[in-house]
Amino acid sequence: MMLTKYVIGVDFGTDSVRAVLADTADGKEVATSVFEYPRWKQGLYCDPKKSQFRQHPLDYIEGLDYVISRCVQQSGPDIARQVVGISVDTTGSTPVAVDSTGTPLALLPEFADNPNAMFVLWKDHTAIQEAAAINEHAKQFDIDYLQYVGGIYSSEWFWSKLLRIFRQDSQVRAAMQSWVEHCDWIPFLLCGGDQVTHIKRGVCSAGHKSLWAAEFGGFPPNEFFASLDPLLDGFIQKLPKETYTADQAVGKLSAAWAEKLGLSTDVFVGIGAFDCHMGAVGGQIEPYYLSKIIGTSTCDILVAPQQEMAGKLVQGICGQVDGSVIPGMIGLEAGQSAFGDVYAWFKKLLLWPLKNIGVDHDLLSAEQVEQLENKVLVVLSQQAAEIIPTAEDELALDWWNGRRTPDANQALQGAFAHLDLASDAPHIFRALVEATAFGAKRIVDRFVEQGIPVKGIIALGGIPHKSPFVMQMMADVIGMPIRVHKSEQTCAIGAAMFAATVAGVFPCVEDAMHQMGQGFDQEYRPDTTRAEVYANRYTQYIALGNFTEQRLIKN
Repeated sequence: MMLTKYVIGVDFGTDSVRAVLADTADGKEVATSVFEYPRWKQGLYCDPKKSQFRQHPLDYIEGLDYVISRCVQQSGPDIARQVVGISVDTTGSTPVAVDSTGTPLALLPEFADNPNAMFVLWKDHTAIQEAAAINEHAKQFDIDYLQYVGGIYSSEWFWSKLLRIFRQDSQVRAAMQSWVEHCDWIPFLLCGGDQVTHIKRGVCSAGHKSLWAAEFGGFPPNEFFASLDPLLDGFIQKLPKETYTADQAVGKLSAAWAEKLGLSTDVFVGIGAFDCHMGAVGGQIEPYYLSKIIGTSTCDILVAPQQEMAGKLVQGICGQVDGSVIPGMIGLEAGQSAFGDVYAWFKKLLLWPLKNIGVDHDLLSAEQVEQLENKVLVVLSQQAAEIIPTAEDELALDWWNGRRTPDANQALQGAFAHLDLASDAPHIFRALVEATAFGAKRIVDRFVEQGIPVKGIIALGGIPHKSPFVMQMMADVIGMPIRVHKSEQTCAIGAAMFAATVAGVFPCVEDAMHQMGQGFDQEYRPDTTRAEVYANRYTQYIALGNFTEQRLIKN
């Protein structure tokens, strides 16, 4: 009789890390655990006004230990003995400076409180000037080194952030032996790695954010970077030429981590990838179905057969990479730099007097404010859903954290129009939700305009389960049905599917996806009676965006 085998998927998000221990026979979640990053929660090492968002490696290490250990404890020793694989996904591009042992510099005493020695979170936009320099510099070369990243390099990505750190901090620059994505570092850590040259880079992170392409023979040549800035001269030698798909193993769990977690050293550790890519697999992605992982931002993933993508290059997206999602298929990535963050901003704005006047002046208790905080978006959604949309309603742009797709520009900002003395909180909130839906539609339109069909939409993440108002608005605006995946932990489950493949339980990740997938539990269909008004308002949204962008360029 064959023993049941179990796997662990770990998902490092923006605010927390979560783990799922799953049965490979049916994908059932045997145990789950979540850990909120304590330093991040306090706002340490961040300056939102400067768009500086850094995370300390200790938040990740402590979280990794906590969530896996808790899952193992919940499931019991019998199941723990049958865990055969661990795979990890993370946000990205979220790189860090490491020394010759592969240790993040922030773990060294001399850099313990230096934000430049920490992980530079995906949403950090301090490298806008560096991204602009890369985009201008790339025009000088006969080979288009930006062709597989949509033709525009972003301040959210690997090389922009590296150059920014190099220009800003000579001490970090001198101590740095390599620059490593979060999703590549965690598997190295779990395997007990102690040499930076042993870090295996995933094709997901390298292809979408670091300009790696097989057609280039790896990364662009040293000439490209040295002529961009002499500070980068020779750095390319610190990066490997080879990359790996996420169905391959980094190695096995080290003795130290196995003892710490209560697992065996026979456990395989898979190549890491970005959360949205593994999340798309957890959400049972199909060719030409746009998989939207919707949270603080969105990451939109589409896969297409290699032969059908031959000769096609989609402009203004976040890359198209062979094997970045499913080995053997081209993975295409897009997304919105802010989605849930837009709603969180509005909630914070509304709660300011309650927290800063109500509590500080003993008019309200902290518990009462917390109760109101939990209710405000729920009630706003209910009120906003009752508003019948018209062409004259309040209008917003969703660029609160810049624009990722189409045509990345992190310098852009949000805006409102059509405000008057009748504008109240439900109307403004409705405009914000509508703006995020319009931003989602622009991504669909870009794929279609460039010859990539979008057959339907799959929604994943917390918002699709928590906000029917947001999801119905998106279906109405895009004019397509949206299926919501049953699991709320699709990224972690996707990682678990890859772990099962890495451990040899399944020959390919498609089989793991079929066997372990949980299916869909909701579908939102567009209200055709609102199609005309949303088409009108979408035209206004585009016009407002064009006007705002031109004004920002002039200024």
